[in-house]
Amino acid sequence: MVSEPRQPTLRRLRDYEVRPKRDLGQNFLIDSNILGVIERAAELAADDVVLEIGGGLGVLSEYLAPRCAYLHVVEVDRALEAPLREALEPFGNTTLWLEDAMTIDLRAMAPAPGKLVANLPYGIAAGAILRTIGVLSGMTRWVAMIQREVGERFAAAPGSRDYGAVSVLAQLSCDVRVLRPVSRTVFHPVPNVDSVLVLLVRHEGEDVSHELRGLVRDAFAHRRKALARSLALAADAPPGIRDRAREALVALGHPADVRAERLSPQEFVALHEALSR
Repeated sequence: MVSEPRQPTLRRLRDYEVRPKRDLGQNFLIDSNILGVIERAAELAADDVVLEIGGGLGVLSEYLAPRCAYLHVVEVDRALEAPLREALEPFGNTTLWLEDAMTIDLRAMAPAPGKLVANLPYGIAAGAILRTIGVLSGMTRWVAMIQREVGERFAAAPGSRDYGAVSVLAQLSCDVRVLRPVSRTVFHPVPNVDSVLVLLVRHEGEDVSHELRGLVRDAFAHRRKALARSLALAADAPPGIRDRAREALVALGHPADVRAERLSPQEFVALHEALSR
């Protein structure tokens, strides 16, 4: 007689005959010991409203639901609806959204999420975090398991190899830390990349404008070129932007032909202000 798997993911994999989809970056949690680590990093409180992106087979969902006021679970794969509903059925404080996390109307979620806690699919990890930072102004804390290289880009310092637009866009709004590595063995199937647990905590202060975000993306669009040249190559570049950017960069203490990766997030704010005058 085959024994019943005790771990929820393994049981649901069997009961629902789930085959993980590589194109969706599905690596399901099968080690429940990591759940307590995630909870402590998220600093969950009874009044928290939590967003989980990539519900998978519900092992994190059913852990979070009794520990917060409300849980929104987003899952794009409709083949996982049945196991996810099984996981969420005991809890009256949850909503399952069978939609794409990159296109769903996040502002339609009620109550509004204040924290993101997730085992993010590798393919959308950076985009999902940046999208929630930009769209959900009331979100204050992010705890996510993501690919190690992506986590290192989020936390990278100016001038380092991993520093880029993702680093600046995240750090403009948040303090970012890589908390710890995550063993490949906590997932099924075992991924061929390393993972880390990252923490982002929103700064107090003004929201980052759409225009500033656009400037950062344009600045890093051509990494082998000087920042001012990269801005001039943008599709909607205003006349004279290259010369004005060169002047502003010199005023900030940089060479006129400096590359984007040499500027700190705060210097991008100063550059944007100078170019907006």
